[in-house]
Amino acid sequence: MQLSLNPWITTPAEKVEVEISDVHVPPAAVISTPLKGMIEPDTADRLASRTMSGAAALWVVGSHGGAGESRTADLLDGARPTGHCWPVLQDGSKPRVLLVCRADMHGLTTAQSALTQWASGAAPDVELLGLAVLADAPGKTPKALRDFTAIVGGGAPRLWTLPWVEAWRHGDSITTPTAREYQRFITDVTTLVTETNPSTNH
Repeated sequence: MQLSLNPWITTPAEKVEVEISDVHVPPAAVISTPLKGMIEPDTADRLASRTMSGAAALWVVGSHGGAGESRTADLLDGARPTGHCWPVLQDGSKPRVLLVCRADMHGLTTAQSALTQWASGAAPDVELLGLAVLADAPGKTPKALRDFTAIVGGGAPRLWTLPWVEAWRHGDSITTPTAREYQRFITDVTTLVTETNPSTNH
């Protein structure tokens, strides 16, 4: 099988979920490290880097304003938002990162640029767990955006698509969403974060 250097040329393989004795196994990473031969995005399309103080089990990076960076970090124990920047740790260690965006064209385009930056090696050295795409409106996402989500997600180690949360619109950021997609997402990410080396997960 020939491996393309551009993860967005072909549609990503369908995610396969494996359950053994009711224990969910997070989806395997298709791409776990930057790829040789990827072209860096224009400087204007890159996320900045920021030296972060303190520690976190996971750094949540929004690819654009309003991505849901803080909301997502609130869902995950030990997670902290970065303010739409790649984290650089003061102790020189390699941070675990989750990229998030909204499911509109702007959000997905910025996520694609951020993933291109990471895949080309132009981002700081981070352990990218995957991309979480949060619905930008109630109801079913239009097919064109669903298709584009699949294309963009093909450039990430893993992809989670998460539905709209009406309670967040009204300022309720404390209650964990009950939707199955969120429960699975939280389980996946928690498992990956607690693994010694999540990039080798199968």
